[in-house]
Amino acid sequence: MSVMGGLTLTQKEQARLQTLNLVLEKQMGVGEAAYLLGLSERHTWRILAAYRKDGAAALSHGNRGRQSAHAIPEELRQRVVMLARTRYADFNHTHMTEMLKERDGITLARSTVRQILVNAGLASPRHRRPLAIA
Repeated sequence: MSVMGGLTLTQKEQARLQTLNLVLEKQMGVGEAAYLLGLSERHTWRILAAYRKDGAAALSHGNRGRQSAHAIPEELRQRVVMLARTRYADFNHTHMTEMLKERDGITLARSTVRQILVNAGLASPRHRRPLAIA
């Protein structure tokens, strides 16, 4: 990553910047730039117009630095972890997900519950049967 006037560009964005500069310097056509960037010619024109208007900032994603609209609120994450440590301590992730929905009105996907608990250092308990000795 490189920093340009407070804006950090990824390698992909840096490559776009160099390619667009070549187009602006008339060392490369828009069609060739589109091919190099893996974009349509129309989208390359769109990016070029935004670059001319807003500079390098136009090359970074508009939602950079913002939280996802689908992010689970931190309070809910903490509540799930607290319940996993107390009321649902011996439950596996699937069973806990079902109980959260049924008893607590918390509707989350099993994979989301799993991700929250694993990030909190809580693995799913796996009760294994003893090995049968012949």
